[in-house]
Amino acid sequence: MNINELYNEWLENADFDPDLIKELESIKGNEEEISDRFYRCLEFGTAGLRGVIGAGTNRMNYYTVCQATQGLSDFLNKNYENPSIAIGYDSRIKSEYFAKEAAKVLAANGIKVYLYDALEPTPCLSYAIRRFKTSSGIILTASHNPGKYNGYKCYDSNGYQMTDEEAAETYDFIQKVDYFTGIKTTNFEKAVQNGLIEYIGEETINEFLDEVEKQCINPGICKKADLCVIYTPLNGTGNKPVREILKRIGVENIHIVPEQELPDGNFPTCPYPNPEIKQAFECALKMTDNIKADILLATDPDCDRVGIAVPNKNGEYVLMSGNEVGAMMLNYLLSQKKEKGTLSPNAIAVKSFVSTDLAEEIAKKYGCSFKNLLTGFKYIGELITNLEAEGRADDFVMGFEESYGYLAGTHARDKDAVVASMLICEMAAFYKTQGKSLVDVMDDLYNEFGYYCNTVKSYEFEGAAGMDKMQKIMDTLRENPPKELYGMPVTYVGDYKTSIAKDIENGTEAEIDLPKSNVLAYKMAGGNGLIIRPSGTEPKIKAYITAIGESKAASQALAEKLIKEADKFMEV
Repeated sequence: MNINELYNEWLENADFDPDLIKELESIKGNEEEISDRFYRCLEFGTAGLRGVIGAGTNRMNYYTVCQATQGLSDFLNKNYENPSIAIGYDSRIKSEYFAKEAAKVLAANGIKVYLYDALEPTPCLSYAIRRFKTSSGIILTASHNPGKYNGYKCYDSNGYQMTDEEAAETYDFIQKVDYFTGIKTTNFEKAVQNGLIEYIGEETINEFLDEVEKQCINPGICKKADLCVIYTPLNGTGNKPVREILKRIGVENIHIVPEQELPDGNFPTCPYPNPEIKQAFECALKMTDNIKADILLATDPDCDRVGIAVPNKNGEYVLMSGNEVGAMMLNYLLSQKKEKGTLSPNAIAVKSFVSTDLAEEIAKKYGCSFKNLLTGFKYIGELITNLEAEGRADDFVMGFEESYGYLAGTHARDKDAVVASMLICEMAAFYKTQGKSLVDVMDDLYNEFGYYCNTVKSYEFEGAAGMDKMQKIMDTLRENPPKELYGMPVTYVGDYKTSIAKDIENGTEAEIDLPKSNVLAYKMAGGNGLIIRPSGTEPKIKAYITAIGESKAASQALAEKLIKEADKFMEV
């Protein structure tokens, strides 16, 4: 069926949601707009679905969500005797609506549904899967994307996102479902009365917070330091749980950004609600004119990522990177556990392989073993699950990704901005009692281990042409790998798609013992490196740069040079 035939089919049949027909009518005769909505189907992968909300096979809407849910139902009924599922949702446009429609489809297929009765953070969904021992989980969220997006993330019975194999099998089922004739559904209220849909209440959230609180290392330190916090949930799900956990650990001097306090999927004051960027902190920064906070805290809409800004010696607030926060948090946890005699002799920390190698150096100092895994928190969740199966759950110290995702504790199998917010505030309070800000702490680590400048540059490629260009860039790099970067000979080439690592200096090859992934890594002398990776959820290619120098200025200057090298690769 060609694009125009698909368009006409939807125009005739997509009448369940009047918004869709209205949108389809409005683009009649506009080939470009029709093509953008129908040139492909939203692909279901390990990150589930993600796309712009609207009409068409390349959009998030009632039909694409319910088609995915019908396929997931078929997968679960094939692989489980009495399947069950937990569902959560965030503050985005149509998240609650999509969650309830998905619940109706699952119930119609005889699958027991545990549905949160209000919007909650993504880690709460991971917790619920394990709490209710469900076969799977769904969270309706598009993380930190702009308000026009929504998404549908699927989890397995362990509480982390589906593996490649499970996602592929589920996608096979999804592709067999007709949007208009193949979806089973039922009456929501009747399903609740029959017990097929059961609401998850406040007691589960309290249990989750109890588990988070157990990760506190220095109880009472926040009150002792009189830590002053400005917090923004960026109109998302973090408002209640983050404030509650900070209250529990003694953060009494807390100020909430009023414009960003309540849930709002339009994100009116922050069109790109990503705590990695300064724009997310603009409202909080204005508050510092009157409130001299020790730390500014921002969680993304589904509260699985957290960013911070802290004052330097001049009183200016500076944003700290995910790599810096991850390194500091690891150092804090290891140093305090060591001092208190609670550090396991078999302690292990973990990060994504694109995150800063400084963390590995810190772990060595404390005799903590270290693991580098592929990008995607499911791999960290899988490692925790394996440790738990071996009776080694207490050996896990923390895991993190440079994209502002952290987890301490084993209560969840996904990144958790609730526990991360708690530990960041505790850490800031601990060092405040020593007269140090987190900027001072980071400088101390750089002075001890060397200046690591880790930076990420994203290159966007929208639409069908953009997808083709992304593929061409990766193919070109595979066929013609760079021999040098900014005059530095490339000593190592790792192709995670072919699982081959080449040691250029010695002329040897080795197998990369990680799942296959479309990633290319280049290393030079002195620990400097560049990693090229297409995003799994967005039309982007990301370049991860590592530059190490004897000073901050030297490492930043080298990073700029390596970014220019990456820029050249994107001009194919």
